[in-house]
Amino acid sequence: MPSRSDIFYWGAGPAALPTSVLESAAKALLDYESTGIGLAEHSHRSPIANQVLKDTKTHLKTLLDVPDDYDILFMQAGGSGEFSAVIYNLVGVWVERRWRRAEKEFLEQGIPTDQVEGKVLERLKAEVAKELTLDYLVTGSWSLKASQEAARLIGPEHVNVATDSREDGKFLRIPAETTWKLTPSKRDGGHGAALVYYCDNETVDGVEFPSFPKVLEPHGGEGPEEEEPLVIADMSSNILSRRVNVKNHAVIFAGAQKNVGTTGLTLVIIRKSLLPPATASPPPALMRALGLPLAPIVLDYATIAKNNSLYNTLSIFDVWVAGQVMGGLLATHGEKRVSGMQEIADAKASVLYGRLDKWDKIYHVVPDKSVRSRMNLCFRVLGDGDVENEWLKGAEERGLLGLKGHRSVGGIRISNYNSIPIEGAEKLAKYLDEYAESRG
Repeated sequence: MPSRSDIFYWGAGPAALPTSVLESAAKALLDYESTGIGLAEHSHRSPIANQVLKDTKTHLKTLLDVPDDYDILFMQAGGSGEFSAVIYNLVGVWVERRWRRAEKEFLEQGIPTDQVEGKVLERLKAEVAKELTLDYLVTGSWSLKASQEAARLIGPEHVNVATDSREDGKFLRIPAETTWKLTPSKRDGGHGAALVYYCDNETVDGVEFPSFPKVLEPHGGEGPEEEEPLVIADMSSNILSRRVNVKNHAVIFAGAQKNVGTTGLTLVIIRKSLLPPATASPPPALMRALGLPLAPIVLDYATIAKNNSLYNTLSIFDVWVAGQVMGGLLATHGEKRVSGMQEIADAKASVLYGRLDKWDKIYHVVPDKSVRSRMNLCFRVLGDGDVENEWLKGAEERGLLGLKGHRSVGGIRISNYNSIPIEGAEKLAKYLDEYAESRG
């Protein structure tokens, strides 16, 4: 049987964790800091748990340069849970802002106070019917699922797929921004979308945005925040792999099980102006009157933020593992922080894509070169017969595991997460050469 040191695990999630973190975790499970009981047994409301939360928040804030006007939440239900959470919460923000605006206008018009509430409700019902729109950039399997969840929760009439990059059912490229059909903003004479949603890196399809879309950048200036697009990013599979301008986003979320930690923990970075007291949560009775869905309490950002992520029983052990991973990255890269990880991720991707392109009669990279993911390299092995299983068998014999493509698309997928060292990429590149050479 192989030892852990003989293996490089390329699974797309759950992904490999640093061995040093796992060794520390094994000890922490048995006896955490000489308390006589394991970390998974300590109360989530204990001083120990609060310190774990504080340390992990600090590490993430430091790594990504999270501004002070953003909060960090630790949630459950994964990225798929966030597909729903962002709809519940951001539609709530849209409703609250529309209510405040309408109420202010009616009061300024001298409408009697006892009539204002009824008039505001009547106006909001009309605005929900005509103006509530959620924009989605569909560039892969996960953003497609997110848009489908939006249509399921609030109705397809409220969902605008601003771009759908499928070509014959495959996601191969990201269309030019000039072709996107985003809901016109107030500046452009429209009513603006309640949110604009994109997935920064599509794990299944190997498509990654090369950079933040220019068309979504804040306009700046002295205009009200309400006129800026509320951009939501799913960064589950590329968070902590490159620099991110957090201020471009209203919400960033990520499942931890790829680049950060273990399955079961979800990170949410949210602008504080979208939370109470800056923006109140609309009353449940109002949402029902408008025919809009209410968030389950465990997906309600305001509730989670108010309770320091401890409204219900959070797995402090999972938060601790994420903190250990992030602490290790800070120790390794120092002042470079996430830029240090980006350099390594880019170098590994360059080595691997270089081999795949070198042997283009043997390997075919699926997405267009302009949007190739640095995190999930998706390709096919060309040839007659069962060549892909043959290739996978050879990889496993060399201790290169977890390389089978997603069940929905097949092929091979190299998940190039932070836990894979450059030596792993070099070993895999060598096998890519060996297999190609054996085919002549």
